[in-house]
Amino acid sequence: MKPSSLGTHRLPSSLVSCISTAHSTVRQLHAQTSPGQIPSPTPFVPDTKTFLSLIGRNLSQHAAKIPTWESLFSLKSMQLRKLGVEPARTRRYLLWWRDKFRKGEYGIGGDLQDVKDSVAHVRVVEVPVDRSSRTLVGPNATKKLIINIPPEAPVNETKLRALKPVKGLKVQGAHTIVGPFVQPVKGTGGSIATVKVQEGMWEQRRGEKVDGGERRKVQVRRKRKLEELRKARS
Repeated sequence: MKPSSLGTHRLPSSLVSCISTAHSTVRQLHAQTSPGQIPSPTPFVPDTKTFLSLIGRNLSQHAAKIPTWESLFSLKSMQLRKLGVEPARTRRYLLWWRDKFRKGEYGIGGDLQDVKDSVAHVRVVEVPVDRSSRTLVGPNATKKLIINIPPEAPVNETKLRALKPVKGLKVQGAHTIVGPFVQPVKGTGGSIATVKVQEGMWEQRRGEKVDGGERRKVQVRRKRKLEELRKARS
C-alpha cells in the first residue's frame, strides 16, 4: 500500500495576495495609530496637580509621579501601573477623565477663563435678548446671564456679547447665583460669587456595592440563600 501523499496544500495565488494585502494594511494602521492629542491647559486647570486634585479619588497623591502635563496625557495604563497608580479601577478612572478633558468636557469651572490664584469671579448681568426673539417678548426685553469677569472690571454691552455664559450655574430669584462650589461675595446679595479649585470638585462618586458588586453578586446571594435554608431546617 502506497503511503498517502499528505503534502502541504498550496493556497491559490489570488488568496495569498489578499492575505498579504490585509496584513500590510493592518501594519499600516498600527503604525499610523498614535496616542490621543495632548490638550492645552486651561486657566482653571493649569497643571497636572490641579487636574488630579479636581477629579478626586485621592489621585492628587500621585502628582509627583506625573510631573508634566505631557506625561499626564501620554502615559499608558501599564506605565501608570509601574508608577504606582493603583488599583486598576483608579487608572481607568484617570484615563476616562483624561479623554473627557481632551474633548473639552469639563466639570464645574472648567470653562472659566478669568482665573487668578485658582479663584474665578462670576456675576449676574442683564443683556438684551436676540432681535429674532424681541417680537415675542417685547423690544426692551432682557435676559440674565452669569459671566466670568472680575468684580472691578467695567461692563458694557459690547464686552458682554463677547463673553460666554458660565456652564453649570444658574440664577435663582432676582439675581442670586447658585450652583455647586459657589461662594457668594459678601455685600453683593448673591449677584457676585467665586468659584475656587477644590479637591474632588469633578469627582464621579462610585456607587455603593450591593451584595458584593456585579462580580460577586451571584455567589453572595447563593451563600445567603443556603444559609437561610440551613437556618430554616434547624
